[in-house]
Amino acid sequence: MSFSFFKASRPKTPQELVKAIKDSLMALDSKTVAEVKALEKALEEVEKNFVTMKFMLSGDGETEPNMEQVSQLTLEICKEDVLALLIHKLSILGWEARKDLVHCWSILLRQMVDSRYCCVEYIENHFELLDFLVVCYDNKEIAVNCGNMLRECIRFQTLAKYILESTSFELFFKFVELPNFDVASDAFLTFKDLLTKHGNAVAVFLTAHYDEFFDQYEKLLTSPNYVTRRQSLKLLSEFLLEPPNSHIMKRYILEVRYLKVMMTLLKDSSKNIQISAFHIFKIFVANPNKPREIKVILAKNHERLLALLQSLSGGKGADDDQFEEEKELIIKEIQRVSRLPNLVH
Repeated sequence: MSFSFFKASRPKTPQELVKAIKDSLMALDSKTVAEVKALEKALEEVEKNFVTMKFMLSGDGETEPNMEQVSQLTLEICKEDVLALLIHKLSILGWEARKDLVHCWSILLRQMVDSRYCCVEYIENHFELLDFLVVCYDNKEIAVNCGNMLRECIRFQTLAKYILESTSFELFFKFVELPNFDVASDAFLTFKDLLTKHGNAVAVFLTAHYDEFFDQYEKLLTSPNYVTRRQSLKLLSEFLLEPPNSHIMKRYILEVRYLKVMMTLLKDSSKNIQISAFHIFKIFVANPNKPREIKVILAKNHERLLALLQSLSGGKGADDDQFEEEKELIIKEIQRVSRLPNLVH
């Protein structure tokens, strides 16, 4: 004979859960937020609903998620505009709720329903949500959560392309130098994904915005902050050497101002920066179609450059052998250019 006093509650359907999530998020209005006890109660309700959503999307460790329910939940979240609410209410949520939201966000975005990424399509129709997420880097409490959500969005080319082309993109040049190390590092991860995940889209963007982009990027390369200099130099190598960006690289290595930046970085107090700078500097020097202005700079500075290069060593092992070979070729080319007639008066 059963003596259970409580009837086990029936699990919510995806539609009921989405309604509960929406209602609990809508309850976080300005009146509730201003009242401590009311806010605590409202946040508890949100957190409870997020835990249920997390289990429905990814199971509980013992049972696998029901994929039909996952599809229904995903569709309903888009239909009821809950995706927008999740972003707009993020700053009010507690730490645990934000963590669960980031977990659910990645599953929702990757969820295909009838061969369509419906959450991605929703964001394509509400691009302002991406701008909102980018601006959240200014709020250190939620910056890293928003960064994780943004990088999930950037996996999809249409969303990455929007951010690249938007005015929000320019904010990354500020965010990667924020005084909070964790936030600045996270912003740089997102910045890197934007410039490396979708080669063809990046090539189109850099072609259209070459001058503005590299003007800003030069400030990162010459930043007083060591981490900024090192990361931006490494990233520059990565995206310049991507095959779709070959025309960008060819244009970059014709410019005296950028050669001078690399020459300055060759003198950096950090060996890591010197080595990274060498790998871009060598492209300027090895270019068979160097313009006269580049040759003049190399010839005028050949003694200092040769001394710098001769004191530079790559490390140990096979990579060091290759580095020494490349260095030898670059030294010979600088020596050859320095002997050309009518370059230096």
